Amino acid sequence: MRTIQFREAICEAMSEEMRRDETIYLLGEEVAEYNGAYKASKGMLDEFGAKRVIDTPIAESGFSGIAIGSAMNGNRPIVEYMTFNFSLVAIDQIINNAAKMRQMSGGQFNIPIVFRGPTGSAGQLGATHSQAFESWFANTPGLKVIVPSNPYDAKGLLKAAIRDDDPVIFMESEQMYGDKGEVPDGEYILPIGVADIKRKGTDVTVVSFGKIIKEAYKAADILEKEGVSIEIIDLRTVRPLDKEAILTSVKKTNRLVILEEAWPFGGVASEITYFVQEEAFDYLDAPVQRITTADTPTPYSPELLQEWLPNANDVVNAVKKVLYRK
Repeated sequence: MRTIQFREAICEAMSEEMRRDETIYLLGEEVAEYNGAYKASKGMLDEFGAKRVIDTPIAESGFSGIAIGSAMNGNRPIVEYMTFNFSLVAIDQIINNAAKMRQMSGGQFNIPIVFRGPTGSAGQLGATHSQAFESWFANTPGLKVIVPSNPYDAKGLLKAAIRDDDPVIFMESEQMYGDKGEVPDGEYILPIGVADIKRKGTDVTVVSFGKIIKEAYKAADILEKEGVSIEIIDLRTVRPLDKEAILTSVKKTNRLVILEEAWPFGGVASEITYFVQEEAFDYLDAPVQRITTADTPTPYSPELLQEWLPNANDVVNAVKKVLYRK
């Protein structure tokens, strides 16, 4: 199987879907002439032309609103944000128009639209360019939220998102665009709302998603040398959440650690903790542990940033805590 970069998987998914369906188009800042801020739309302008790969002004509220109106009229836009930090300028359009239009119109309008771009921290970008908004959008009925962690999942899930008849938030990472992984040559689509067990284990379940899951893999390698078997679940989709996959694993391992690159208050980890204690309390042999960023704005200093972000050592310590090991 061939190996390609994350950015190439994104580009392939969009291009293949645009060849299949002429109502699909891409718009956003620098997506055309510059081939995308992170080169995720490289070559698409040459293939599809300026009517289907559209450079926009720096006006997220404006071009998001145009895309939503276009979706109401039968098109299937893909909106790229240079970073989801900039989506806050358009959050009224996303939350109050895209997410609610089907319900408010009594089913007369559906909004087949994808909003995609980077989420989370990406090094020294400062507090306003390093935020994770997965839980914000997942809090909204009417939105689906996808956060892939590798090229294979990214391509299969983006194709599913583009074909979905409801609005989808598709969140990537600036630090993953160069990541390489195996991706089939042929057509494939991954179902939205289905988690994936990336590593089977018997002692502790670790749930994560997005780029931070790499720290879980590192921790699992460390713990394996100590005789601890970790099962790692990649959510892939934050909403809808694959509760059954998590519950099945917890009923086997009897212990749960959740790793999330976001602030602790009101996060995805909190939601998972709630439904696990509600539906699998009798199976738990230890309190659920969650690992998040520090509860502060993202620091700029590289030393402070390293302390702020979760890491493999944090996962190791949390696993030992639920195993009652020092």
